[in-house]
Amino acid sequence: MDKPTIICLTPVRNEAWILDRFLQCASLWADHIIVLDQMSTDESPNIVSRYPKVKLVHYPSGVYEEAERRKLLVEEARRIPGPRLIISLDADEALTANFMISPEWQTVLKAPIGSVIHFQWVNVLNDMENYWTSPYDYGWGFMDDGSDFTGSLIHGPRIPNPPTAPIITLRDVKVLHYQFVDWDRQESKTRWYQCWERLNHPQRRSIEVYRQYHRAHIVAPEQIHPIPDHWLRGYREKGIDMTSIYKIGRSWWDQKVLDMIDKYGAAHFRHEDIWWVDWAAVYRERYDKEPTNSMCDPRSYFDRLIHYYLRKTQPYYHKLLVRVLDQILKLFGW
Repeated sequence: MDKPTIICLTPVRNEAWILDRFLQCASLWADHIIVLDQMSTDESPNIVSRYPKVKLVHYPSGVYEEAERRKLLVEEARRIPGPRLIISLDADEALTANFMISPEWQTVLKAPIGSVIHFQWVNVLNDMENYWTSPYDYGWGFMDDGSDFTGSLIHGPRIPNPPTAPIITLRDVKVLHYQFVDWDRQESKTRWYQCWERLNHPQRRSIEVYRQYHRAHIVAPEQIHPIPDHWLRGYREKGIDMTSIYKIGRSWWDQKVLDMIDKYGAAHFRHEDIWWVDWAAVYRERYDKEPTNSMCDPRSYFDRLIHYYLRKTQPYYHKLLVRVLDQILKLFGW
């Protein structure tokens, strides 16, 4: 097989806080970077325009729908002729710099047509010196054979993943994940996830949703490790800053939560753990006027007690006693 064209696929929405870093890193290994921008209101489109390998695709929809975005990216990649290696990374991710010297990267480039490439996800902590690792591997690379792409509304596959595809699992080259380096932004996104689940999966219990989206709160000390120098050295030698944190004020995720509360009412999200934010103040900050609908905390004393229980037991939610208590609370509508 001829050397494949390497195509990076990335959806963005208001990712100016990290987009420069991502594009600098991806430009070192990708022949083409296809960025699908979903109505960003920050500097994301302007940042993208500075990188010659990038093709910008506009996605004019305000609806969060991962499957459609991923499908459009795959279709755009397939406009590029010849053998294609597709790698799908989000803007807060980067290959570890040792791809430049690792034999694993050559194995990826020579993978048989139809192979799925699995990566390990390395979550960088906000001290930029340590990390913890997801226990799962993720199929984010694909030596394209034209297979159909089937996605899902949220947390779905990024690439075609045929059930009989050969799998190459990388252990030397990993994916750095920067989501947790800005904890305020991470908390904002977690609030949005909880409200999104309430609207789109109303049958799910709030306890189940809380447990899913607060997993980063339970990383045990023994799971935290120093970042090896060779994961960053190659980028540093090329003048790419991999350690600074750029904060841009209130996250747009909070604005989306505010819109949900305004549209559906505060009581609709009574069981979601979002009420330690003063949403009326956020409304005034955004619109410079008083909210027309009540944005006050709608929780009862019992609701507040359950949220206290969830926070205190999150590090132990796999324990049998906590699981039993969770099941009992679900019987009461939680």
